Amino acid sequence: MHRAGKDDFVSGFVPHHNHGSVDYTSVVSGHVHQCLDVTSPPIQTQDGGHIHYTEGYVLYEDGHTHQYKAYSGPAIPLGNGMHVHYYDFYTTEDNGHKHHIKGVDQPAPGNK
Repeated sequence: MHRAGKDDFVSGFVPHHNHGSVDYTSVVSGHVHQCLDVTSPPIQTQDGGHIHYTEGYVLYEDGHTHQYKAYSGPAIPLGNGMHVHYYDFYTTEDNGHKHHIKGVDQPAPGNK
């Protein structure tokens, strides 16, 4: 069985893939946190597409950390046999505040 890799351009849905991302939270109370993330494998949706689940925590900064649990948006084809997902969520409230995290994850094989 051929396994799709980061340099493979693949038509259709790739059943066993995930996405990673490296991002920063919003600035709140004068600081940010870095968020390093890897999603779950795809979760198929009723419309034939897929989303991903993620949970974790932002890196320790300013004497505390925050947790998060979130789902991505649907797949966004890039036109080159790869796709990404948009994410937009908030962390838990810790130390009297929470942070907003939004962006696009790293591309993965498949255009659906």
